[in-house]
Order: sequence, then structure tokens, then C-alpha cells
Amino acid sequence: MKEFDMADERRFAGIEAGGTKFVCALATADGRILARERIGTAHPALTLSQTLEFFGRAGREHGAPAAAGIASFGPLDLDPASPAYGSIVSTPKPGWSDVNILAAVRDGLGVPTRIDTDVNAAALAEGRHGAAKGCHTHAYVTVGTGIGVGLVAGGKSLIARGHAEMGHIPVPRAPDDDFAGVCSYHGDCLEGMASGPAMAARWGCPAQDLAPDHPAWAMQAHYVAALCCTLISTVRPDRIVIGGGVFEQPGLHAHVRRVLEPMLAGYGLAPHEGDLDTLIVAPGLVETPPGLLGALELARQAADG
Repeated sequence: MKEFDMADERRFAGIEAGGTKFVCALATADGRILARERIGTAHPALTLSQTLEFFGRAGREHGAPAAAGIASFGPLDLDPASPAYGSIVSTPKPGWSDVNILAAVRDGLGVPTRIDTDVNAAALAEGRHGAAKGCHTHAYVTVGTGIGVGLVAGGKSLIARGHAEMGHIPVPRAPDDDFAGVCSYHGDCLEGMASGPAMAARWGCPAQDLAPDHPAWAMQAHYVAALCCTLISTVRPDRIVIGGGVFEQPGLHAHVRRVLEPMLAGYGLAPHEGDLDTLIVAPGLVETPPGLLGALELARQAADG
């Protein structure tokens, strides 16, 4: 990726738009955050007006943004040819279906604006600042309330025309696993078997309450390793960064590596794919939310065209 120009005096607006809160920041071109605010996600008109008011205040104090980036919950319409491009579509979040968040921010700030999924933005941030820095192609996986996958190649996220949902791919069942799965659409897809709610439903308590030697973790490693096997066979990433609340469990990344090795069976692997210690890693960004940093990277890309 292109490095920041330390002489660049532009300001960038970043928005991590989530179903619970919007995290907004005004930053310098070298990534230094000048102003930041958390806004609760309420009615769209209120939330977006408070977002624009924040950037108005921050811009008067620190300089107006040259561009904006949005890392958003979804599903999103990401087809530039679509009349609804930049809209949140068919979301269970009350009032937010068909809201064009891209147009609201772009027109409200009057600057070039780019939008992407929250997980793609996190992948951009890990490539710029974190555990995937220096990689040409990498994946960012988050395992929590849901399971999301962001893909980056050459410093750009791989955007489908719709909101890609790799968390809903079918996966081979772990041995002796008869759990039905919790996905209301597919039952035993990846998210249905290995998300935080799936673990709670399967074992009767939240993942964070399970002992380190509980059999849940071997089963969890199986399903995430299956995802990694699919990514390696299709995308051939230089690195797979795995984060999210479930992966705060110590040793889980190592467990995934152990399960993944026999799944791959050594077939057609490049040297970096055979080195699982550097292929499967934890996130490098822990203090600043990667989605927010990714939104700022989207703003920089919007400014640079």
C-alpha cells in the first residue's frame, strides 16, 4: 500500500457505522485522530444529523475534511450502477432499511465519500497498520455475534455488487456433531455452527464462560479451519487475520492451525501457506477499532480517486 505523505495536510472523516453506535473521527493524513465521538444508533435522521454536526464542529476546530469514508453494518448495496448504491438494505435494525447512508454523508459534507462493509474496512486497516501490513492479498475474519470475512488485494477491498456473506457458506460437520445450527436461513452454515450465539446455544453458556479445556474449542477450531481451508483454496491469501469476541480465547489461533494442517494435506501450497504460524494470526490492531481506521483509509482512497 501507498504510505502516508507526512507533508499531506488534508483532513479525513471516518465513520464506523454500527447497529448500536456510530464512531466518528476526524484525522490527519498520517492517521492522527484530532477529534472523535460516539453517537448512539437511533432513528436514521437523528443519527445522521448528529454525525454531520460532529464533523461540522470538528472541521471548524481542526480543518474541514477533504473526503469521508464509511465502514457500515449491512446488508449494503455496493453496486455503483444501482440507484440504491450506498444504501443499507433489508436490515432488521428498525428504520434503517433503504437508508442511503453514503448519499447522506457525501451530500451533507460535500466531499468525495466511499463506503464499504465494516469487515472489509477492518481488513483494509489490518493491511495498512496491523497484522497484514506488507501483504498483497489478505483476509480478515471476525467471529462474534456473526461471522464476517473481508478480503483485500493490492490495497483495495474485493467488493461484490451486493453485501458478501462468507459467514453463510456450508461447512463440513465436525465428527459426532449433531447440533442443528442457529442460522434462521441455513441452520448449519458456518455462522449457524460457529458464531457466538451458536456456541451459547450449543453449550448453554456464552463462549467466554467456557473453560480453556472445554471440548467447545476443538469444535470451534474445526469450523474456522474449514473456512481457512476454503480461503486458501480460492483466494490464496498471504495472511488470514482472525479476530472477534470468540477469538479472545487464548490458544484458539494455535488450535485452528493444528486442525487446518491435516485439512490442507500439503496439496499445492505455496511456501507461505505451508507456514501456518505466519499465515493464521491474531489482529494487530487492539486500541483503535479497525473498522474506524478502515473508514479513514476509505476516505483517503476517495480523496485520491
